[in-house]
Amino acid sequence: MNQLPLTVKRSIELVGLFLLGVLILVGKAVIMPLIMAFFVSIVLLPVYRFLTKRHVPQVVAVLLSILLMICSGVVIIWFFSAQISKLLADFPQIKHTILTHLREFSDWLMQRTHYSTQQQLQFFHEQNAKILNSAGGLLSGAALSISSIFVLLGLMPIYVFLLLFYKNLLLRFVFLWFPEQAHDRVEEALRQTETTIKSYLIGLMIQIAFIVIILGGILEILGVPHALLIGIILAFLNLIPYVGIVVGTLIGVLIILASSPDLLPIAELLGVVAVVHFLDQNILRPRVVGSKVKINAFASIVGVVIGGHLAGIAGMFLSLPIIAILKLIFERTDMFSQWGVLFGDENPVHSPMHKLELRVRTKQNDA
Repeated sequence: MNQLPLTVKRSIELVGLFLLGVLILVGKAVIMPLIMAFFVSIVLLPVYRFLTKRHVPQVVAVLLSILLMICSGVVIIWFFSAQISKLLADFPQIKHTILTHLREFSDWLMQRTHYSTQQQLQFFHEQNAKILNSAGGLLSGAALSISSIFVLLGLMPIYVFLLLFYKNLLLRFVFLWFPEQAHDRVEEALRQTETTIKSYLIGLMIQIAFIVIILGGILEILGVPHALLIGIILAFLNLIPYVGIVVGTLIGVLIILASSPDLLPIAELLGVVAVVHFLDQNILRPRVVGSKVKINAFASIVGVVIGGHLAGIAGMFLSLPIIAILKLIFERTDMFSQWGVLFGDENPVHSPMHKLELRVRTKQNDA
């Protein structure tokens, strides 16, 4: 590979990226659960090692680790379901509040545009007909999404069990890909990858707990309806960089509009979200997440968009840890080191157009 012309190498890289994207797009139903199971197994490794060091049989250690994962998931689902049930219990009040807002909006629209209530109803019925025409496609898509979630939940424990049980076999497979003289660097990369993923995912858990407790708690104290549910939604959507906080805030505003005739809770929500988001991005995230995954904003946004296009919501959530792994691998190879620079957050002060030393690699690695 080192003897090939530079243009051939770069062409192979671009073709490889294209084929990788096609592979993910075509096989996302198989690939994404495997990737998610891989990340979960990395988080469960300390539990597995703790048990095996105390002479617990390997199969039992793996099963106990998976049981811990299932219990954690059940607690999260139960807590979220409890908040959803409270929202559904207020359905009569929500219906009344929505009708009140619609009447106020109709009066405002009639004053500003001189569209009568009858004209507005006619427009509404026309749009409603269009929505009903596409309802079949939407329902089928929702059914596919729900079925894929159930398939994922069913496969996840099996994949995690197999990844932990065959951990040594998979590691041997990785080492056999490389010549013996490169094994030290391969081992260092594997250890660094494990540490980065584990620290990153644990940091995300801390970030979720921080947002749920602080944001949900403050909103609860202020008397905002369904404060904890809004906090949970914002906490999990915040895992999607840059986009998630906006979507979560809009959902929170809609929940408040449907639950309260007053507009003050919306102002309180926006103010609390701004303060908590500032603390999260400038104090918490750099310490528990950002210090582990040093990826620039450009690579993050593009990665989220590409991940969402290729694999939907799961791709958006997993884009940053996948980019972090790729960055670690690229930084340790000579042929792909420029991609590691592209993903990193080290922005040169001077332009390479004027500083010639910025045009060459500062660290050479053997391919």
